[in-house]
Formats: sequence, C-alpha cells, structure tokens
Amino acid sequence: MIRTSIRGIVIATSLLSAPALMAQDFTVNLVNEPSTLDPHQQWNPDSYYVYRNIFDNVVTRDDAGEIVPQIATEWNQVSDTEMVLTIRDDVTFHDGEPLTAEDVAFSVQRITNPDFGSPQLGQFNQITGAEVTGDYEVTLTTDGAYPVLLAQLVKLSVVPKHVVEEVGDEAFNNAPVGSGPYAFEAWNRGVDVTLTRNDDYWGDVGPFETAAFVAVPDASTRVANLRAGTADLIVSIDSDIARQLEGQPGVKVLTAPTERVAFMGMNTTRPPLDDPQVRKAAMMAIDREGIVQGILAGGETVVDQMATPSHFGYVEGVEAIAYDPEAAARIVEETGAGETPMQFATSPVFDQRIVQAIQQMLTEAGFNVEISMTDMSTYLQAARAPEQTERPYLSFGRWSCACQDVDGVQFPLLHSSSSWSRVNDAELDGLLEQGRTSLDEDARMAAYTEVQKTVQDNAYILPLYQAVALYGASDKLEWTPTANESLFLNRMSWSE
Repeated sequence: MIRTSIRGIVIATSLLSAPALMAQDFTVNLVNEPSTLDPHQQWNPDSYYVYRNIFDNVVTRDDAGEIVPQIATEWNQVSDTEMVLTIRDDVTFHDGEPLTAEDVAFSVQRITNPDFGSPQLGQFNQITGAEVTGDYEVTLTTDGAYPVLLAQLVKLSVVPKHVVEEVGDEAFNNAPVGSGPYAFEAWNRGVDVTLTRNDDYWGDVGPFETAAFVAVPDASTRVANLRAGTADLIVSIDSDIARQLEGQPGVKVLTAPTERVAFMGMNTTRPPLDDPQVRKAAMMAIDREGIVQGILAGGETVVDQMATPSHFGYVEGVEAIAYDPEAAARIVEETGAGETPMQFATSPVFDQRIVQAIQQMLTEAGFNVEISMTDMSTYLQAARAPEQTERPYLSFGRWSCACQDVDGVQFPLLHSSSSWSRVNDAELDGLLEQGRTSLDEDARMAAYTEVQKTVQDNAYILPLYQAVALYGASDKLEWTPTANESLFLNRMSWSE
C-alpha cells in the first residue's frame, strides 16, 4: 500500500496568517465579467478569480506551491487505480447545510460526466468513479494509473448536491452556493459580481466584508480607477503600465512568474494550415525574442515547448523552429497560403500589443490575417466549436493547468479527444496517453520527450513565452501573488 497522509487541522491553521486589519469593502477591476460562476464550467481567469473564493476545492496549494488539505484532510493511494479521500467533518455550505462525502462524490461525478460537457473534462476524464465509502470517506477510481490525479484535484471545487439537483445547472450558475470564505451576493450582468464574507468559514476568514469584481475592459480606465481609489486591485496590466505605476503615491505593482504558457494556436484541420510546411512558415515568421524583449519586458522568457521549467515533463534541450522571415515568405509564396483569409482570434483579456505584432509579422511573410476580437465568452465558445474545422484558423492564448504537470497543458491542447484541440494525430494521442497513465517517472519523461519531437516535426503549435502576472494594487494591500494566479481573498490583509 502506498500511503500519503497529511493532517488537515495542523496545516490549515498554520497555512495562513490572520489579516492585519479588517476593511469594509474591496474592489477588484477585471478585464471581462466572468463567463460563469459555476466552477465546473469555464476555466478562464476572470471566472476563476471570482468563483475560487466562493468554493473550497478537494485540496489546494499553499503559497509555496505545495499541495495541502482543504476539503480532503488525507489522501491514501491504496492501489494504482484507487485513491481514498478523508473528508472534513466541520464544513457547511453558505445555505447552512453541512458539506458531506456525498457532495464530494457528486462534484467529481458531475465534472467527469461527458453529458455535462465541462470544458475541464480533459483534466479529469481519467477518473472513472467516485463513491462514498464511509461517513467521511470518498474513493476515487481511475482508468489505469494516473500520476497527475492529486495535482488535478487542486482545481476540483466541491458543490452542494442538494442545491444543484434542486435548481439545475443554469440557476446554480446564476446564484452559486459554495462553502468558501466568501458567499455569492449578486451578479449585475455586464457590470460586477459582489461577494460577502463568510464569517462562519471553517478556515481563516477574509479581511473584507464585501468584495466587488468589476468588469473594466479598458486598461487605462483600470489604472485611473486604481489611482482614484475606486479600485483596490487591478489585473492584467502590461509592463508599460507597470512602469507608469512604479513610484506613484498610494499604489504599487505586484508580480509573479506563472506556469502559464502563451502560444499561437493553429487549426491543423483547415487548409492551408493542414500543410505542415505552411505551419512551419507561420512559426518562422514570428520573432518571439523580439516580442519578449521589445514589447513585454516584464520578466517573461521565451519557451520552446508547451511547458515551463516548473512543470513535470519539461524536456531539456528542446528548440523551436528558428525565426527566419525570408524562408517563411518563400514557403507562403510557393504554397499559395496567402490566398486564404485567416482570422486570428483574441479577446481583450490578452495583451493586444502581442496579437498585433504577430499579425504584422505574419502579414509581412505574406499571410492574409485579420484580427477577430470578441469578448472572452465568445472567444471560448469558438475555441470549442463542435467540429474542429469550425474552430478559428489562428488564436492567441495563454494556458495554465494550475497543476504543474505537462499533462494538464499538452493533453487538452493536443489530444484529438479534447474539445480544445485542433490536432488529429493518432501517434501523438498515444504518446500523450502514455505520459498520463504511467507511475514510472522515467517512462513518463520518455513519452513527453517523444511528444515534443512529434509536435516540433509537425509544427502543431507555437509556444511563445512563460507569462508573468502583473497587478496594480493599493499600497494598503498586503498580498503575495502566486504562480497559479489565484486571488485568494482570505490570504490577503489590509493595513492603514
């Protein structure tokens, strides 16, 4: 028997420190309103920033990145395919009902049900069963060995079975009920979401009585709000804005390297991008170092694979196709690839300086590329269109699995079964499956080494850089951003 056991009460009480001072309210400026408040639906920053405070997860990561208890106080890997979770007995949902093992099992079953259609299914579809096996015990079963299971459970929120079954998925999304440090108060569509502090929270309560997450698409308006004191924290600022804020009275810049990889996605199922030579030309047209050094300049680093050094499965020595705009232009002319108009999908949450630079580089190589800007919800829907051939030709994205394992990045983006993938390669599918189902780390690394070779040889996706998270904040806010980009309100404090 393999046993991994951590006592939740000891760690939970030492994980977070009490806030220095309670504040009446706290305002966060997002780029877009959340696409959803149901944690089993979209996995995008503006949604995650909000609902992560409403719900508890099976397990979580502390500020040092270590996996520690949350709803599960212990986890025992009793066989290659079975993990037993011990569930806390002192947690209540915001409606006053106790959180039980039945809720944990239901949450796992819900997110892994293909009929539910979660965009996160590819992260959890190795789980084949979740059963209540004791008063405070749930047993998870996987389809073969699944070394990434615990890391994935960091993202799996526990929802109340009785509420979801009573009101249905749509109503639950409109008025979610969780067990987290903040409770849902109101969603003013297109404007803001308001949360209130859960004073009966089993863990550390938050420092703010209320927290408002306001949609402010324009970056300059977010900055003006921060300077005026109508916002206490703003997200998704770039290095130019960060430099403007440095030294300004009453505000500061907070930063953290992330596990998020920025990339240019290509739909390999649609001509002319079904031709590997054309995809290679698109890659050769992009000056990634110029983007990182000349535009971003915020600490980002170029990556040559869909992974960062913080991920298990990162392969040393991989080199992406070199920047060669002249060779790119020759291929475009020879293949006639420039005759096809191609839309380049993006959303305001992304740094449009990068999107515009990439479009210009592709245009200079002879491609016919137009930027297609939509709100995040529409962007995500298009990325997961029912048929691969309906998904965008090109897209800019930044992917994070919050699991620090390449399975959480490469399987959803590259495996043909994933609703996010625009690749259909049986050999690559097999390698990705090997990587996610072996408990032998050497075997996993061997599989991911072959994955990188296959991806490179076929030019399936262009990794750009390891992203850095930049925030503007009131100088009264005490908070250390983390690599998983979670805005844990109850890990913040406020000082005067």
